[in-house]
Amino acid sequence: MSDVLFTNVRIFDGGGEAPFTGDVLVQGNRISRVVKTGYGQRSTPVLGATTIDGAGAFLMPGMVEAHTHFSWNDQPSLDAIQRMPPEEHILWCAEVAKRYLDMGWTSCVGAAAAKPRLDVVIRNAINDGTIVGPRYLAASQEITVPGGLGDTTQPHLPQSEFAFGAVVSGAEEMRRCVRMFCKYGVDTLKINLSGESITGMPSERSQFTEAEIATCVEEAKVWGKRVAAHARSTWSVKQCVKQGIEVIYHASFCDEEALDLLEAHKFEHFVAPGLAWLIRTVNNAAEYGLTPEVVKKMDYPRELDAAIESMRALRKRGVRIMPGGDYGFAWTPHGSNAKDLEYFVKYVGMSPMEALLSATAWGGPMMKMGKQLGYIREGCLADILLVDGDPLADISILQDKARILAVMKDGEFHRAPPVGSARPVRSGAPATITRWAA
Repeated sequence: MSDVLFTNVRIFDGGGEAPFTGDVLVQGNRISRVVKTGYGQRSTPVLGATTIDGAGAFLMPGMVEAHTHFSWNDQPSLDAIQRMPPEEHILWCAEVAKRYLDMGWTSCVGAAAAKPRLDVVIRNAINDGTIVGPRYLAASQEITVPGGLGDTTQPHLPQSEFAFGAVVSGAEEMRRCVRMFCKYGVDTLKINLSGESITGMPSERSQFTEAEIATCVEEAKVWGKRVAAHARSTWSVKQCVKQGIEVIYHASFCDEEALDLLEAHKFEHFVAPGLAWLIRTVNNAAEYGLTPEVVKKMDYPRELDAAIESMRALRKRGVRIMPGGDYGFAWTPHGSNAKDLEYFVKYVGMSPMEALLSATAWGGPMMKMGKQLGYIREGCLADILLVDGDPLADISILQDKARILAVMKDGEFHRAPPVGSARPVRSGAPATITRWAA
């Protein structure tokens, strides 16, 4: 791992201030120096370092995706995801992990796996270098109840192997299930506290008893694990706060009491609303049978309106809203995840700066790594993107792989910048990106 010096770059450091022109030195897997300079000013060479002349390109922290399903296989149904044979499924997950890193997502938080050990195997393979992928926190399957979201068994096929989720009934079955997933080595237990209209159980309906939820959280804490919840209904959101469930997915229907509770505990929870699922299910899924008439019967247009209203209210109250939109269905394909940032600006009312911070500075705590991630600051881990253009002027450029000139994870290039390229940088700088040894 050689030292790398980025020069002539516009640095977005994750602190919320305007970008500044400067240089960044990476030594090993950490950022060792950040210096403000004038544009075009030559840096002091670093002996033995590879120097990247960014020519005015935008340098920012790698992004963190908070609601990741590597094993969702870009198909239109839960059955199509769950029934994929395990051999092909693990290969699919490996390819998708690389796709996320390609698109600048250097860290991801697993939100559920389609089979019990898929996430754990992928995380371990990334960590030991067998495959290429982002930093990853592995999740369990979705824990559900008989007939709930994730129970895809049929009367003639009642075996657990045919269930998308892990089906439990009662506190002791919940305890056994949590212990099983902890034995497998997950980082997060995922529990489906509410329904999902596409499965036939309305999103506002809640599934578990308080005793079952309390058992899940209690047992997870014994094992030192985090709990995350699919929680669309207002009751389920309140249960997340009451029971101490740290990660809340969706939170579409928040009444005033739920909003007050989240505001009062805003440093104890992360909310990843999955707006992409709602927006694209309502507007972009007709070719898969989800016509406007069908989604209206499922009540998704009303939920989308409620979710936007809830997220706008939570933003004003300072609750941390994270990107992660249930990607991996046919109409929300993997790799398009930066759509979330565009939706945050367009629908939630975030500024591009707020949207970018949600994917960077807030990502360190989401990954349980504090301020080691999400910043371009001395001592931070060197997860870095070099971007052609200014995401603060046009947040949508992060959806274009060609505009992400370089991806560095842990001090090593996953995608190195072009060498001696004549490609102009759209920031207006006339120089090109070059690389040479000092």
